[in-house]
Amino acid sequence: MPYQRMLVPINGSEGDEHALRVAIGLSRRTRAVIYVIYVVEVPQSLPLDAELPDEVERGERALQRCEAICQTERVTIEAELLQARHAGAAIVDEAAHRSADLIILSVEGRLRRGEFSLGRTAPYVLKNAACEAWVLRRPLRSV
Repeated sequence: MPYQRMLVPINGSEGDEHALRVAIGLSRRTRAVIYVIYVVEVPQSLPLDAELPDEVERGERALQRCEAICQTERVTIEAELLQARHAGAAIVDEAAHRSADLIILSVEGRLRRGEFSLGRTAPYVLKNAACEAWVLRRPLRSV
């Protein structure tokens, strides 16, 4: 399927670059537009537009790293930082808003008390996204 618009949610982890490079590889073949987003999750106890300088700075640094990679690769991206209550819902909404054909999400699988877990964002995206979603799982680690 030729992808025209890809959404790459990042979270400041090592997996960001891997997901971005997968999107870059696909966009070279299909000329797809790549949207990169970083979602700052705002606790329920704060207003949605609360100032969270540490989290915003972390997100801005992560977006800048992605922009630097794309500049080196000569690929243009649109990067945006969002604030939301839940990253999964924000990713699904942003994919719909941008009419994304594909979401490429990197996750770090974890073993919690012997059970495999993808956290809460990836399962939400897989269950609710209207478009195709790829989950790239990083090597397992125990928590």
